[in-house]
Amino acid sequence: MHRGVYAVGYRRLDDHGRCLAAVGACGEGTLLSHASAAWLWGLLPTCPSIPEVTVPRSGHRRQRIRVHHTPSLRTEDRVEAERIPVTSLARTLLDVAATGSRRRLDSAIQRAERTGLLDLGPIDSLLERRMGAPGTKPLRSAIEIYRHDGFFRARSERLFLALVKQAGLPRPAINHFIAGHEVDAYWEAERFAVEVDGWEGHRSRDSFENDPLRIENLKLAEIEAIRITARRIEREPQAVGERLKVFLDRRHRELHR
Repeated sequence: MHRGVYAVGYRRLDDHGRCLAAVGACGEGTLLSHASAAWLWGLLPTCPSIPEVTVPRSGHRRQRIRVHHTPSLRTEDRVEAERIPVTSLARTLLDVAATGSRRRLDSAIQRAERTGLLDLGPIDSLLERRMGAPGTKPLRSAIEIYRHDGFFRARSERLFLALVKQAGLPRPAINHFIAGHEVDAYWEAERFAVEVDGWEGHRSRDSFENDPLRIENLKLAEIEAIRITARRIEREPQAVGERLKVFLDRRHRELHR
């Protein structure tokens, strides 16, 4: 497979085998890293065709391996997953933030949260230790919406909070009780509420019947409310944010004539 690395009894290796061979080819202290590590952690759907590794010393060059030199790795950055030495989840996310797109980073974090792997503590410690290093700024920004304890019920709701921030709107109260109902997002100054419609929350006949009644009750309490589908939030966040700004500005003028 590589100099000093052999696949005995195998005509062809799977992705795990290729990753393990790449780590073995680069010497002691080598870790699977970056997009390859993200795949091993289950954060990305496909394994890169060229494995990525991080080595503690310079001078490593290998064909068919993408080698990163990082002397700053600590013990807490090193773990083993599926018998392969690999960067910790926090370090993997930092590497993805430094070398990949924001979309890829967001997707990896969302997958980590859905699979129960996301732990902000080690990420915060790493960001503090690596302050100013490549990837720290986008990673810090990407995990910010996960700090709100009440907003973990649906991915569409987290994306909604992200588009609110991107549009420069004031942060709403989340999962807020008003007029006898819990609404997904509420701007108290404008008495304006948003309900996020996702398949996960509206599967039953009871929900189908009660959702319009909730909107009616909010209107009777002089609260303006709209519904936004999860599909729109995911596919056109900028357009949704622009429309929300129009709604909130109009509502503010109505209440402060």
